[in-house]
Amino acid sequence: RGRYWSSGKLENTYDAEGPPTLCDLCLAQVCRSLSSLCSMRADGSMSLIWAPVFPQETADQLLNHMAAKEILNDTTVGIFRNCKELRLRRASIRSCPLSAEAFHLALCPHRLLELDASWVSGGLTGADIVSGLASNPECRSSLQRLSLNGLRLDWESLEANGGIHVGFSSLRGLRMLNLANTDLNDAALEDICTLPHLETLDISCSAISKLTALLECKNTLRSLIAHRQRHLDMSPARLVFVFSQLHALKHLDFSEDHFSVDDSDGRDGDETVRQLLEGSPQVLPSLVSLDISGRKRISEAAIRSFVESRSGLVFLGLLATGVSSCDFFSTQKNLKVTGEADENQVCEALRRYRDRECFVREALVHLYSLTTDTDKPQPDVLKLVVSGMQRHPTSLHIHLVATACVFNLTTQDLAEAMPISLLSSTVTQLLNTMKNFPNHQQVQKNCLLALCSDYILQEVPFDKYLAAMLVINWLSSHEDPTLQRMAVAVISILVAKLSTEEMAQFSKDIFIMKQLLAIVQQKAMVGVVDSTLKFALSALWNLTDEMPVAARNFIECRGLELYEEVLESYYTEPSIQQKVLGLLNNIAEVEELQVDLMEEDLLEHILSLLQDSQVDVGVRYFAGGILAHLASRPDAWTLENELRSTVLKQLHDSIMTWTHLEREMVSYRSFHPFCPLLQTCQPAGVQLWAVWAIHLVCTQNTSHYSSMLEKEGLTELLKALAAHPSTHSDIKGLSDSILSMVEQHQIHAGAFNNQTAPQSS
Repeated sequence: RGRYWSSGKLENTYDAEGPPTLCDLCLAQVCRSLSSLCSMRADGSMSLIWAPVFPQETADQLLNHMAAKEILNDTTVGIFRNCKELRLRRASIRSCPLSAEAFHLALCPHRLLELDASWVSGGLTGADIVSGLASNPECRSSLQRLSLNGLRLDWESLEANGGIHVGFSSLRGLRMLNLANTDLNDAALEDICTLPHLETLDISCSAISKLTALLECKNTLRSLIAHRQRHLDMSPARLVFVFSQLHALKHLDFSEDHFSVDDSDGRDGDETVRQLLEGSPQVLPSLVSLDISGRKRISEAAIRSFVESRSGLVFLGLLATGVSSCDFFSTQKNLKVTGEADENQVCEALRRYRDRECFVREALVHLYSLTTDTDKPQPDVLKLVVSGMQRHPTSLHIHLVATACVFNLTTQDLAEAMPISLLSSTVTQLLNTMKNFPNHQQVQKNCLLALCSDYILQEVPFDKYLAAMLVINWLSSHEDPTLQRMAVAVISILVAKLSTEEMAQFSKDIFIMKQLLAIVQQKAMVGVVDSTLKFALSALWNLTDEMPVAARNFIECRGLELYEEVLESYYTEPSIQQKVLGLLNNIAEVEELQVDLMEEDLLEHILSLLQDSQVDVGVRYFAGGILAHLASRPDAWTLENELRSTVLKQLHDSIMTWTHLEREMVSYRSFHPFCPLLQTCQPAGVQLWAVWAIHLVCTQNTSHYSSMLEKEGLTELLKALAAHPSTHSDIKGLSDSILSMVEQHQIHAGAFNNQTAPQSS
């Protein structure tokens, strides 16, 4: 009925970042309640039934919350058609499934300053977004930042509208434009470069072949991001010339994906970087940041010369170049570097390259080595790892290394020093990884290693039901002893943490029962006593706790026969016997299954355990529970009446010799199974076992169980039992003691409530 686990330290359960803000809580509630707050339009979109005029920033936050919670779609985005009450300025619809029509109706009427539509699904193209925004005269001048990362631009579909050309150049106020991972072509780039205020441009991973068009904005462009430009058809000298003419340029990213390039590819790009580094100090003299991560054939001397001639340089991207460990950097206190020389460089890489799989993967490999023997909590580093996993949910390479890093950063006592909310999001991400890579053994092993922490399983909130299902499914196809032990340990703890509803759902699956019984049989066949066997027995015990369906599955899977063998073969192992008898208690509580336990040899063996004073009290306790439940129903007793009489006598005689237990041996989900045993018509032996059991747990956790007794009506049964003239004095004494504890708890609880109640003057 549930084994107790040490709960670990409690002093760090408060999140170091503090609780969520009132605004965040309110927005979250609105998101959960949208269906009740809205009516439906004829086209199927939502409209708020009533809304005040939102503060402008709050409207942006609501949209961002809906996008982050993945509830923003063609239906829900309809609430933003109300432009008077919900005024959007900085809108994010990143990764949301939106159609062109829904976008036009809900977002284009707003006077937007910023829009992030990266990786939007639902058929919305870059052309749809540009033409929609350009249809609003206010947006043409107001929009300053636009991100279309990962979209199909469909540039050719942009046509003249009423004689006026519609393109990026129509949005005259644009200062920042992100078109990474798109089908951006040379014609579109030429149009973009006519924007009068363009300061930041990201054309990474696009189909551009010429950068000459950049000369059109040479006096305004401050930041150029041109990562992985595979289609460039320009000589290194010509590229360096174009860069040299960008007089306002402060930030240049000309990095490369080193994993997807062989020695012959990217050679012109590498040569361009070499010429840039070794060229005249007059080229880009005011550069503040340069990113050349992933480039080959870079010399330390060239790096030193470049940095020394540009005193304003504060960032240098050198990940996967082989030169980030240059001694020269130790003298540059104001220069941040991405690389692999130390943890600072690696973490800087994880911060800056969150959307670049190649660099996240490279940085994680080095982080794993750096954190293998760490003994200090590093929540900021763990955040970076989890962020990388979240940004690249389908990358096996990233999740393989990231899960190993998570284990390094949360192992031993490190997790206890982490904010609870961070651990919660970390475990949630581990579960997502297990779902996404079900057949990759090393990824699953890493996740299990990280999950197999008593502190995490006991104290951190996450979807315990999902975790249990994922681990049990994985267990079915793997027999590695170490992994099996971890998986069964995790399941054993998780099952005890499930709600009644979740447990009911979980226990219906006979496949789960078969998996756990197979492990017990595997261990019992060779007579081994190890943690895997103990964890499996604990899981089965918890699985059948007040779950008749699971108890029936246990019998149908021939678990009873197996447990009889275990009970006999592990006679000298009280920890094993206790778990076996605990499960048989759960079966004995189910009236329709009691007949399955009516085997003379089995009951006589259990009776011998009850009587043997040399046997551990915990074992005798559970033996007594089985016999008490079976003997409580004379009409259902199918064996000799003499055996029942012996059982009842031995129950009373044995229980009176039991010493009080200080250790927590058992926990109860409810006291409902005790109700039949506490009736005044029951034999004294049955009643005595029930009140002894209740007295035991009440003395160990008075507050919890006193409240349960009152709530479930057992205090009335105990009062009736104590007052009945035929009740044995031993039973009356224990009943009165329990009632006294309940009364004392009520007095203390009342005094505390009076002290903490608000006082009126």
